Amino acid sequence: MNRYVSGRFGQALLVLWAAFTVSFILLQVLPGDAILIKFQNPDMGLSPAQIADMRAAYGADVPLVQQYLHTLGNFLRGDLGYSIQAGVPVTELLSSNFPPTLRLALMGFALAAVVAFVLAFTSSLLHFGWLKNLLQSVPSLFISIPTFWLGIALIQFFSFHLRWIPVINPGEWVGLILPVVTLAVPISAPLAQILIRSIDQVQTQPFVAVARAKGASRSGVLWRHVARNALLPVLTIAGLLFGELIAGALITETVFGLNGLGQLTQQAVNNQDVAVLQAIVVISAAAFVGINLLVDLLYPLLDPRLKANASKNSKGATA
Repeated sequence: MNRYVSGRFGQALLVLWAAFTVSFILLQVLPGDAILIKFQNPDMGLSPAQIADMRAAYGADVPLVQQYLHTLGNFLRGDLGYSIQAGVPVTELLSSNFPPTLRLALMGFALAAVVAFVLAFTSSLLHFGWLKNLLQSVPSLFISIPTFWLGIALIQFFSFHLRWIPVINPGEWVGLILPVVTLAVPISAPLAQILIRSIDQVQTQPFVAVARAKGASRSGVLWRHVARNALLPVLTIAGLLFGELIAGALITETVFGLNGLGQLTQQAVNNQDVAVLQAIVVISAAAFVGINLLVDLLYPLLDPRLKANASKNSKGATA
């Protein structure tokens, strides 16, 4: 197991390094210069020599390889750089903008899980074929809906048509209702699809027939025997989807005008604030990698077969 855990940690670190390196290269080749955008403004009245001094102060006048090593070293020490446009450390911007995004992602994932479970287990208990097929086709509809379109449609219907949820100055929690629904609907679709398929596969196993032969009800077998085994494949896809929720939250925040990483990203793109963009990419990658690393470490604990395979592979490698 120690070899299995160390291997997963090594893969996670490799992915983070790759995300940092690729994002650094892509951000450097983008047209524009954040320092020139801010300090070359005629209203500031800076001379070319003063602008050159500012570039030197921000380390923009050294070779890219040196910039890369310097930035990588700072990231390893927890220093995410300095925002040129905001004039404050990037960590200060993230500390005020990341919590709202994380809250939105957690609430969206919780609602998506509830919707997926209701669709999957309800369709498994129904005796009417046409209604069961209808419920099982709902995830395909959900997954085809673009997030930005769904957000605009919800605003149009619930805010402008029904006037149930105000768009301007809503309450702290009321203002999260539509964004959470917008984020949860597309995420619930793959969860429901995997869970429905997993339930169907588990119900064909011999132990289910044995339980039914002993007199257990269909719902009792579903909750006591099928559910635990059917949830294991869902755990993997849930980890992947929760990591993607951070990116999905950026779009949702932009549509609804919420404070968070979405607006911060939009402002950084407009101003070519490379330090902020680099930090957001790495933070998003770290969230994605961290969640999936946790899933990888929990999976052998939930499925004894994987734990035995991991131990066997470790012994074989040692031998």
